[in-house]
Amino acid sequence: MSNSVKYILLFLLLGLLILIRVFENELFYDPYLTFFQNDYLYIDSPRREIFKLTAFTSIRYWLNTLISLGILYVIFKDKSIIKFSTLIYSFSFIVLILIYLYFVINPKQEHYYLFFNMRRFLIQPIILLVLLPAFYYYKLKH
Repeated sequence: MSNSVKYILLFLLLGLLILIRVFENELFYDPYLTFFQNDYLYIDSPRREIFKLTAFTSIRYWLNTLISLGILYVIFKDKSIIKFSTLIYSFSFIVLILIYLYFVINPKQEHYYLFFNMRRFLIQPIILLVLLPAFYYYKLKH
């Protein structure tokens, strides 16, 4: 793959991640988007449909994951990195969605800040920001 094709693909994939973020209100059901934009530490948790919220949060996580795996493949061109990353994303999803459900089902004001930060791992491609330098360092050493 030539460098120009690589850069175009990276630009497109990063653009998709940005579009998901820009159009999050239109694409996903998530009453916590506006809740966390306000002074959430002092107000009650918003009304929510738990199944719908969990489904849309899961869809967003997996869309970010697929795009992130594409970015990792374009950068490293190594199927073993993609397989390992898929395991990391899958395991992370199971752990994060269980914690997320706990916070959604049992909303308590003293847990809002922790919930806010943990929720970021599900709705934003933060894992990609951890994996990119980790695999880059790994490639330098091997």
